Amino acid sequence: MSRALRLIGRAGQPLSVVALGALSGVAGILFLVIAGLVWPTRARDGVLRGARRLVAWERRRLSLPPVPIDGPRVLAYLGARLAPGLLGAVTSGLLVVGLVLAGIVTRAFAAGRMSAFEVGVQVLIGGLLLALNVQAIGSVLQLDRWLARSLLEPGSREELEQRITELTTTRAGVMAAIDTERRRIERDLHDGLQQRLVALGMTLGRARRSRDPEQASQLLIQAHDDATRALAELREVAWRVYPSALDDGTLDDALTMVAQRSAVPVRIDYRLADRPPPPIETALYFVACEGITNAAKHSGATVIHIDITGNASEVDMRLRDDGKGGADPGGSGLQGLARRVAALDGRFTLDSPGGAGTTIRVSLPCA
Repeated sequence: MSRALRLIGRAGQPLSVVALGALSGVAGILFLVIAGLVWPTRARDGVLRGARRLVAWERRRLSLPPVPIDGPRVLAYLGARLAPGLLGAVTSGLLVVGLVLAGIVTRAFAAGRMSAFEVGVQVLIGGLLLALNVQAIGSVLQLDRWLARSLLEPGSREELEQRITELTTTRAGVMAAIDTERRRIERDLHDGLQQRLVALGMTLGRARRSRDPEQASQLLIQAHDDATRALAELREVAWRVYPSALDDGTLDDALTMVAQRSAVPVRIDYRLADRPPPPIETALYFVACEGITNAAKHSGATVIHIDITGNASEVDMRLRDDGKGGADPGGSGLQGLARRVAALDGRFTLDSPGGAGTTIRVSLPCA
């Protein structure tokens, strides 16, 4: 029974979409009339906002994704939509008339006013008209969707111009991110490693000039410790330039090494059957490292979860912590990550409500 109801609902869906389109066509006529009356005034912005809402509803009715639309195309679409709206009203009305006539024939046969032969002829004619009516409803729905795609969605030239704009913006963002990273590396080298090497040189100089063997031995031990810490800092700076672990292992291996050095416990769920391309792995690595660093420094989190999933066409990573939230999306680190992801045609989202932790989501195409 439930399967039959689902089939009936699926079959009636085009009719409901076309019938709603007929009603929205009436609303479109009224809106265009009102828009024509108030357009010469200063209410143009309000007219365009109302037109965009009406068009957004039409795209939801037609199960089409939302798209950014400018003013002239919105009004042109509402004007062109009058044709499928009128055709939808006619086809829906004919179907209602056919159902009424079928009811009249049924009552007449039950009352004995029509013979079985006459009923059979009526059923045959009604079935043919119903088939034509259903075909007409489907054609109206296709016309409605074709108009929405043709008049609202960008064409090949517009898509090319939009793509050029996106690439120009992305290139500028990547250059800004590279400059920011260079400044951070220079600051790390100057304020950290360089100072430690200066201190190391001074310690070795004192050990060289010392005439006390025990003091010289202590200074050499201190110098050895300083050299070890300097090497560790140099390794950290080198990893921020490029993670060499990706050359010898997978992203899972590189992130495991990062997790071992993290002050906050990190749990990694790596579920990729195939290894992504190197640029994808590198971008995900830097996003994960920045997220772990921010969580350890600012969020007060007790645990960080990293989930990496995907298929042959796309890789998704979600990094979340249980900290205090409130991360600033305008920070230089997060903006640099967003630019790095955008350069690979990916999506970067940050969700960090106060008191509810921080979640970073990244989706990158593998093609």
